[in-house]
Amino acid sequence: MTKAEVISEIAEKTGVEKDKVQITVEAFFKVIQNSMENGENIYVRGFGSFINKKRATKIARNISKNKAMTIPEHYVPSFKPSKVFIERIKNSAKLKAKISDNSKK
Repeated sequence: MTKAEVISEIAEKTGVEKDKVQITVEAFFKVIQNSMENGENIYVRGFGSFINKKRATKIARNISKNKAMTIPEHYVPSFKPSKVFIERIKNSAKLKAKISDNSKK
């Protein structure tokens, strides 16, 4: 599902105009991005957490030059779904049907 499809579905379900939904969705993403850039994690109860994960310094190899190089420690954004979210996905009848359809092929 693309961002445009998300916006269309929200507009359809809420009755709010698409352009207003688009502004809201983009503002939501911007708040998450800005907060994470500032080192803050975002916790949405019943949905999940947007967190910064620390990656340790490591040695990598540039195979074209056959030289070792150091990749400094850094942070990467990550999403950790809540237990409620995970259970809903695990118990999704549509996903179970999709799995059984794929196994029949």
